[in-house]
Amino acid sequence: MIHKTITSQEDYLRAEEHKKLKIRFYQVALFVILLATWELTSSLHIINPFIFSSPSRIIKCFCDMIVDKTLFLHIGVTLFETLTSFLLVILLSFFVAIFLWWNDTLSHVLEPYLVVFNSLPKSALAPILIVWLGNNMKTIIIAAISVAVFGSILNLYTGFCSVDPDKIKLIKTLKGTKLDCLKLVVIPSSIPLLLSIMKVNIGLSLVGVIIGEFLAARNGLGYLILYGSQVFKLDWVLMSIVLLCMMAMGLYSAINFAEKMYLRQF
Repeated sequence: MIHKTITSQEDYLRAEEHKKLKIRFYQVALFVILLATWELTSSLHIINPFIFSSPSRIIKCFCDMIVDKTLFLHIGVTLFETLTSFLLVILLSFFVAIFLWWNDTLSHVLEPYLVVFNSLPKSALAPILIVWLGNNMKTIIIAAISVAVFGSILNLYTGFCSVDPDKIKLIKTLKGTKLDCLKLVVIPSSIPLLLSIMKVNIGLSLVGVIIGEFLAARNGLGYLILYGSQVFKLDWVLMSIVLLCMMAMGLYSAINFAEKMYLRQF
């Protein structure tokens, strides 16, 4: 009986591993087919290669900009702005959510304003930020923060308020303070939620940075997209978009890995 159970488990694990490999194969195959179709239709002029470019032209453009070292500057600027805004969003969201949880009256006063600011199209704020702060990196970082911070505060605050009330009552019964409730229950219980919010915020921070670079940048991938479209160097535009996709995947994967490591430990 035990042997049959072990065999069934092994068969199940093998089937799951086979399923994962099959899904990965289909993903890679679809990606290769799309690239090959794009290259073929561009080389045969089924689509206009000047407008739609092609994988080979993008690779050539990438190599040329690597040789003259201009691409490293643009990637580095966008990555720095994204990580800076992301860290500031997490810190602001965390401490503001704690402040709102601590003070019920203040949370009820500010909640409708947070909802309104979260619903506001953030691209509408960017021109105002340029007038207030000038055409510089600070404006871009604040524009990126505005994209993610309000939703992050609301989600974290909702998570804090959703913590098991019985655990809170237990600490209060044992003469614990509100600070004890925060340290022993609220924050530990909300770490998985915080990691989940971080996965969303890294993408939103990148979006906010690109919005800011469209309006107030002299370097960065957003600037390269805008400038390339203005001078009709669409290879630059598509190469920058591909790099942004790779950057987003890399940043998301890093946070996803951190989440898996945390869940494995606990």
